[in-house]
Amino acid sequence: MIDLTNFLYDRIKAKMENWTEEGIFALSFLIYKDEASDLPYFAISYNTEEHCQHASPMSKKRWDYNYWPHNEEEILIDKEATNTLIKWYQENNITDIGYEDIESMYDDEGNYIGKGPNGFYELFQVASEVAKKLHKEQVIKNIFKKELPIIIHGLEFTWYAEEATKNGNPNGEAKVFLDAYKNHFPE
Repeated sequence: MIDLTNFLYDRIKAKMENWTEEGIFALSFLIYKDEASDLPYFAISYNTEEHCQHASPMSKKRWDYNYWPHNEEEILIDKEATNTLIKWYQENNITDIGYEDIESMYDDEGNYIGKGPNGFYELFQVASEVAKKLHKEQVIKNIFKKELPIIIHGLEFTWYAEEATKNGNPNGEAKVFLDAYKNHFPE
């Protein structure tokens, strides 16, 4: 049986251990649909105080990924990762990867209630477990000398991205980000 959580954890930890830039204050797990393959694109990155120009805690410039340096390092980049992910999907009976039923994406008021393309909600859940493990094993604290939030998101911040971010930061590490986001970045 594929242990996708540990597979991703090992890859992510190895990449983070090479990050030496000063002033890192937040980490990103970016997951979205690769239109060419319908499989997920999964990359990690970070933002620094210098890059956001020491923006205030509630600032859009600090938290909105569009303002980040986009220094992504892909996690699902090679054949081993792709095969592992596909086998994991198969073991979990997740089919039609990348398909999203347009009819069930929105409620009657126009609010997005979908779980993203098939297989993405489940991958967000695994990413959340990876983030939780990075905190529990003190990987973040050992590398960066303090706890940092891990924001788990797609190109847009959906309800399931918010859920994964909350769950992946079990000690409130992402509270400031979530507060800023819910208040639509008031500063």
